[in-house]
Amino acid sequence: MNIDPQTGLLDIARQCPSPNHDERPQDCVADLIVLHNISLPPYEFGGGWIDQLFTNQLDPSAHPFFAEICHLRVASHLLITREGEIVQYVPFHRRAFHAGVSCYQGRERCNDFSIGIELEGTDFTAFTDIQYQQLEALLPVLVAAYPTLSLQHITGHEHIAPGRKTDPGPFFDWQRLGDALGFYLPNV
Repeated sequence: MNIDPQTGLLDIARQCPSPNHDERPQDCVADLIVLHNISLPPYEFGGGWIDQLFTNQLDPSAHPFFAEICHLRVASHLLITREGEIVQYVPFHRRAFHAGVSCYQGRERCNDFSIGIELEGTDFTAFTDIQYQQLEALLPVLVAAYPTLSLQHITGHEHIAPGRKTDPGPFFDWQRLGDALGFYLPNV
């Protein structure tokens, strides 16, 4: 698993480019990793709907919920599916539209300085072993490629947007991730 520093692309990821990104603000670098969960339709897995949402191609007539969200212009940098496939939507050096109104350690606008990773899942479903394995392999690679990142600065969407977001949710095993990375994650 490697990241090309020129393109910001992960070599093992399936590339599904999203238009929902732009330049990071001047003198702003990624120093935070934000974990999310997503399922489309809600509580269902597979089907390619996440790709369609993140590329602005979601058909509002395909499911009643899609009519509520098809106008959103959002994308994370990566998705890890239930089967462990990694999909990349946005190069890591670009600002992806994943966090919305958010604050981390007194800094607002987390999109400016973060990398967003979606895990296909819900607040009410355990994540799969292969998802944890992929995440545990990926995080050190990200930190090695981008020295401003740190394994001590990994948090959940729920922690940077409390009251507004609940993901990755109570079924995400922060202890397991911390143990695999070799330390306690203090920012969750």
